[in-house]
Amino acid sequence: MIDLKGKRALVTGGSRGIGAAIALALAENGADVAFTYQRSVEKAEAVAKSIESKGHRAVAIQADSSDPDAITRAVREAVSALGGLEILVNSAAIGHTGTIADLNVDDFQAVMDVNVRAPVLFAKAVIPHLQEGGRIITIGSALGERVPFPGITPYAMSKAALTSFTRGLSRELGPSGITVNLVQPGATDTDANPADSAAADFQRSLTSLGRYGEPREIANAVVFLASPAASVITGATLTADGGAIA
Repeated sequence: MIDLKGKRALVTGGSRGIGAAIALALAENGADVAFTYQRSVEKAEAVAKSIESKGHRAVAIQADSSDPDAITRAVREAVSALGGLEILVNSAAIGHTGTIADLNVDDFQAVMDVNVRAPVLFAKAVIPHLQEGGRIITIGSALGERVPFPGITPYAMSKAALTSFTRGLSRELGPSGITVNLVQPGATDTDANPADSAAADFQRSLTSLGRYGEPREIANAVVFLASPAASVITGATLTADGGAIA
């Protein structure tokens, strides 16, 4: 049963790409949605209007996921605006390319702050508001499981960490009836990794399907895990990569 009527969700990084698709898909299936964004004001406003056009509440919250205080504030504002939360989707992330030999320590720390620390802190802030049936879903990457080319080690490391985070947190929250799961996209057609980029053909060649995923396809996986249909699934990884790590 894919029915999120009456549910209230917070999506981090929800103004663009996969995050925006998730926010819209949750609303299409009945949820009110708050989402964070950092700089994309116009895109955030557009996503909010799209959610509202579906008859649901939308709350756009400016917050830097690298700032612990901003994370706490964002959760507080979401809870206040929506009256509570049942679903957290950790989608905000940043990328990094380059070899370890040439690593800039500040760049490395930024990746870890946004891709690893932020999901932990968002979860910490949201947990007191979740009750039985609550959901925490984090967006990882197939690169966290397989690194098929050089130059992406820090990013892959950050996404690999989310597997243990998901498994461990599922043990902590299971007794309360709250599920915790991970979705691992592969190459997905977004501004950050467009399907017409110079590296796109190589990425397609790694997949079984021979194509990029669409943001909506990743959002569909999230909606399933957020729904009652996935009530017994927790501590799990759902890979949506077109078979790239098959």
